[in-house]
Amino acid sequence: MILKQQMGLSYEKLAFHLSDSMSYRTFARLPHHLMPKKSSLQSTIRRIKPETLEKVHHILSAEWLEEKQISLEKLRIDSTVVASNITPPSDSQLLNDSVRVLSRLLARSRDKTGVKIRFTDKRKASKSLAFQIFNAKKSGKQALYPELLKLVHLVLRQVERALFRIRAESAMTLSTQQWISDLEHYRDLALRVVDQTVRRVINQENVPSTEKIVSIFEAHTDIIVKGFREVQYGHKINVSSEKRGFITHLSIESGNPSDCERFLPILHAHQKDLGKLPGSVVCDGSYASKDNVSKGRALGIQHVVFHKRVGLSYLAMGVKKKTFERLRNFRAGVEGNISELKRVFGLDKAKWKGHDGFKAFVWSSVISYNLVRLARFQSG
Repeated sequence: MILKQQMGLSYEKLAFHLSDSMSYRTFARLPHHLMPKKSSLQSTIRRIKPETLEKVHHILSAEWLEEKQISLEKLRIDSTVVASNITPPSDSQLLNDSVRVLSRLLARSRDKTGVKIRFTDKRKASKSLAFQIFNAKKSGKQALYPELLKLVHLVLRQVERALFRIRAESAMTLSTQQWISDLEHYRDLALRVVDQTVRRVINQENVPSTEKIVSIFEAHTDIIVKGFREVQYGHKINVSSEKRGFITHLSIESGNPSDCERFLPILHAHQKDLGKLPGSVVCDGSYASKDNVSKGRALGIQHVVFHKRVGLSYLAMGVKKKTFERLRNFRAGVEGNISELKRVFGLDKAKWKGHDGFKAFVWSSVISYNLVRLARFQSG
């Protein structure tokens, strides 16, 4: 996993390098006769749970702090968005995806359950309508959407009939139970897509972002808007780094919480995981508030500074102008840390499937980043 994330390799290329390079094989502790294939590597690496990787990060950070490899003398905090591996969403494409996936599951019923489900396959018609909607003008879209919705409702009725029949006729093997679970999962997502399409397109209603679904394959994806920037689809993360650039804390958020309300939880996480609070903290201006300053100082932190003062005077932050400018310049380094995570370690887009896959990908990138940074300093 470390090699894959550090080198930005596909599983196929990872398998090739592990069979070709003695250095890579030695690093991975592989005996000379063992040459894993890409499918084996994928299934093994993807078994690692994000909770395990998070604990690994905490253990390594605590050891490095004790060994003085990292320091909490000064800490800088910022947030960014890691994108999910999805295409830009549209209601027509989500409806078409729903038809495609549900129909595919119905077509596989005999292999999975032993009972063949006869159904009217609407995948071709759905794809055609979605394509027409995508290329139509606004007035044309309004006329085509009801036809596509009618197809989806037809498929959903077929799904309900299939579920009733399978429960009545099929033996409840593990394969059957998994098929039923998958069909119910995508049926529920399809119903959500239908609901938001009717509200948005037919009723011209503004649907809150918390109620929207942007992918039926990565349904965990949040809609993130940071300031006046373009809309992003993924999850917001909060990152803190120390003076040598090591990531001391990372949190993967649900929804789009304000940075301001995440300030104190980040500090408490350092106290819990590393047993120590930073001496000075400097954050992006979005974390700024008088309450955060006072509560941070109450925890024993000497300086609590935000690189944009946002109505806070030097006196309110308890620093002199010279100290403020020094810490503000120090904060700029976290932008470089985040940039390296995204450019080199693939954190611009999490490419593993599912919510757990998303979180595992993020943690594997952060651990790889820290280990490479440690190697640089030790070799230097």
